[in-house]
Amino acid sequence: MREAAGSAPARSVEEALLQSYLFLGFPAALTALAEWRDVSGTPPTPETDPADLATWGRRGELVCRTVYGRAYEKLRGNIRRVHPAMDEWMVHEGYGKVLAREGLDLGTRELCIVAILAATGWEPQLHSHLRGALHAGCEPAAVDEALETGLELTEDETWRTAARSLWSRVREREPERSERGRGI
Repeated sequence: MREAAGSAPARSVEEALLQSYLFLGFPAALTALAEWRDVSGTPPTPETDPADLATWGRRGELVCRTVYGRAYEKLRGNIRRVHPAMDEWMVHEGYGKVLAREGLDLGTRELCIVAILAATGWEPQLHSHLRGALHAGCEPAAVDEALETGLELTEDETWRTAARSLWSRVREREPERSERGRGI
């Protein structure tokens, strides 16, 4: 936290911590935000985002389409099969309300997600967000750095090897970065 306070804009750190609740849960996000307040001494950014389901839905579909690219429709069908409520929550809550917020660009958000998923070992989601980072316009070197940052937090060498292999396969299949995510 001290390193982040000295090297990144407070709003960017706050947004990265806020979005972490999607992947780590409320208890971890609340604890991290409390520590951030103590370390940074900055007050919360005033909330200006519209609390509007229709807006969240529109933004969520745009951001989710950007992250998933050609796999968007398949993803939505797969999630609906798991449970229709999860599909709606994913688009409205996850992508519209959280990941489409101002204060952090989509590429940076995706890099943070890659690091979290690498650290926690969620392989299917890591696969999606490795691709999503490329679709959001991130350079492969930046994705590699985010992956390695997350993998430093695990001692499971089997997982480290599997995650690196997964990233290698994604790079082979996604040689061209998408420019669609720039500015979201």
